[in-house]
Amino acid sequence: MKRLQPLTMFLMLIIAGITFPAFAQKQPANDLDKLFEGKAVFIAAHRGDWRNAPENSLQGLKNCIAWGIDIVEIDLKKTSDGQLVIMHDETIDRTTNGKGKVADYTLEQLQKFWLINGNGHITTHRIPTLEEYLSIAKGNITICVDKGFEYVDQALAMIRQKNMQGQIIYNIPPITLDSLNQRYPAFHLDGIALNILVDIRKADVKDVITSYKYRKHTLIHPTFSSDKADFVKWMPEIRKMGLSIWLNALWPEHNGGHDDDMAVEQSKPDQAWGWLIAKGANVIQTDRPKELLLYLKSIKHHH
Repeated sequence: MKRLQPLTMFLMLIIAGITFPAFAQKQPANDLDKLFEGKAVFIAAHRGDWRNAPENSLQGLKNCIAWGIDIVEIDLKKTSDGQLVIMHDETIDRTTNGKGKVADYTLEQLQKFWLINGNGHITTHRIPTLEEYLSIAKGNITICVDKGFEYVDQALAMIRQKNMQGQIIYNIPPITLDSLNQRYPAFHLDGIALNILVDIRKADVKDVITSYKYRKHTLIHPTFSSDKADFVKWMPEIRKMGLSIWLNALWPEHNGGHDDDMAVEQSKPDQAWGWLIAKGANVIQTDRPKELLLYLKSIKHHH
């Protein structure tokens, strides 16, 4: 397949009539059933559109909605007064103009700080709450909750209240389905998709994966530093079980070197994203959502 230069890819997108407008009007919610049919590839924007807005910000979410991205990955933390906010780190030092642990501030106190963008500049964006994030996402985009397992009961209660079960993917540590059901029965809720973060180095990895064989709407999420790993050869068996696969394109240690930088900076999307697709990816998590969208449309693999 002929490689596409980044500029060529962008021009093709414009010619094809695919534009990136400002957030203006609602789009239909993504149907997760399409994801689990396995006939197309979904895009997950890592911490939102952090190249054009602060990571885990409402603006980053709005950008992804406007572009037609399928999934936005977020992280949760809890304030001292029990409010769930969108934040990756335990502290606010890296991503805001403040310092200290999220857990040491009330929500009102956190709202006095400003988010910092990818260039290190202070913006006019605040730390969003989960409730604000869900309100904008509802009917527009699927949300993947990554760092948030310890807050699952509170988060799911809010998700149920907003009737958004069909728009949620929740990341789960590498435990069997029986263990999950015993410890967190809330996940019996219909419509919540699970993304199992498996450790391919563990001896029980196949047992963990196989335990989810008959659970509807389940993804398996491995990372691997070498594309020669035995687990990579086994991934087609995961698809045969009726499970889906989430692969990261973020950094080379996640995917055996088939990462976003290879796709965009080295202009080798076939060797990067194309390789992940060939290995069975139903979802590709990326820091380059716009470029990946263009690539998937160019090879007719976007849903």
